[in-house]
Amino acid sequence: MKIALVGYGQMGHMLRSVAEKRGHKVVLTVDTFAEDADFKPASPAETAAKIKESGAEGIIEFSHPTSVMGNIEALLPLKLPLVVGTTGWNDKREEVEKLAVKDGSFIFHAANYSIGVNLFYKIVAQAAKLVSNYDEYDCALWEAHHTKKLDSPSGTALEIAQLVLDNMPSKKTIVTEAFHDRPKKEELHVSSTRLGSVPGTHTVFFDSSADTIELTHTVRNREGLAMGAVRALEWLRGGVDDGSIKPGMYSMNNILGD
Repeated sequence: MKIALVGYGQMGHMLRSVAEKRGHKVVLTVDTFAEDADFKPASPAETAAKIKESGAEGIIEFSHPTSVMGNIEALLPLKLPLVVGTTGWNDKREEVEKLAVKDGSFIFHAANYSIGVNLFYKIVAQAAKLVSNYDEYDCALWEAHHTKKLDSPSGTALEIAQLVLDNMPSKKTIVTEAFHDRPKKEELHVSSTRLGSVPGTHTVFFDSSADTIELTHTVRNREGLAMGAVRALEWLRGGVDDGSIKPGMYSMNNILGD
């Protein structure tokens, strides 16, 4: 497959390496700041025009939270399978899905493309459901990432928090700020740390007066994220080609199953 990469920082370089190992060809790299990018756009419209010229058959977008919506709106009309890894736009998810259907386009989005993280989601959901049977247990989340990560808490942490809310009825709301009073029982605290070059750690705590249960996923490097994103594009391109999927938004659940 001929692939265009929008965003060519550390993740973009890893995506290129993984894609080429899997037999694909990166025909265009786009980034406003990266010195070694093929093209430095002045606007999302320029990005879309350049990708159209490149002959790309699929797009992977890992850019910046402030530019991701502009990129999505400009790229969907190309009707090329689009995998978006940038986080920080979860409140626009429904709007983007409607736009994809309207344009007859296909978009894939996950807060985290690691296969391990997506398995971790399922483990946390099941754990929260089990623990919810015992009133003595409280729950909280903590995540750590490198200092270059701009959104806080991470999209992955918010995804995990929602899974806890969905499966632990005692928790009703997510709190991401520091507490200045005693937390209410229904509040789920999500705290964040930004440190050095940490690729990503997420921990869920279930705590009682007698003991603590901790579930942790730790990323060793970005290769797992890149591999998941490339596989997502392969799945999306395959579904478009054989007509097995309809225009709209897809996620890792479509690959891993519910």
